Amino acid sequence: MEKIRVIIDNKQKNVKIPTGLRMLIRRCCNAVLRMEKFEGPAEISVTFVNNEQIHELNRQYRGKDMPTDVLSFPMGENGVYDVNHDTGAKILGDIVISMEKAVEQAKRYDHSLEREVGYLTAHSMLHLLGYDHETSGLDRVRMREKEEQIMTQLGLPSSSSYVLTDEE
Repeated sequence: MEKIRVIIDNKQKNVKIPTGLRMLIRRCCNAVLRMEKFEGPAEISVTFVNNEQIHELNRQYRGKDMPTDVLSFPMGENGVYDVNHDTGAKILGDIVISMEKAVEQAKRYDHSLEREVGYLTAHSMLHLLGYDHETSGLDRVRMREKEEQIMTQLGLPSSSSYVLTDEE
């Protein structure tokens, strides 16, 4: 597989980042790209923020005045991406994860923070590759199946079932 560069930045102080979480995110990004048979080198940016920071981004970019767990900012459309001229890598986009929300949701779903952050990363990576669970129920099911397949591959299978609300 081609070189995948995952740039990870921590812009929050509310949640201590566990040892190994950055490696898990890199493994997750690689697993999604492998599953989707993505070709060529790629670059992804992942940023950890708190609820206040993601609330502001959600309001600014999605018109939703509330914090959320993860935001995806794809840099490509229909498989066409900007390219980093220094490396030749396709720039897939940015993933922003609220670590406070990740902690809350890990407790709510009764699984580890690692599983929650891995899931949010897989979910967001699929968005960067053009998937959209908000277009139809079938797209939502397909996306959820892919997310769970990645989590199982990474050794983080679901320990409980998810209940989707209209907000998700």
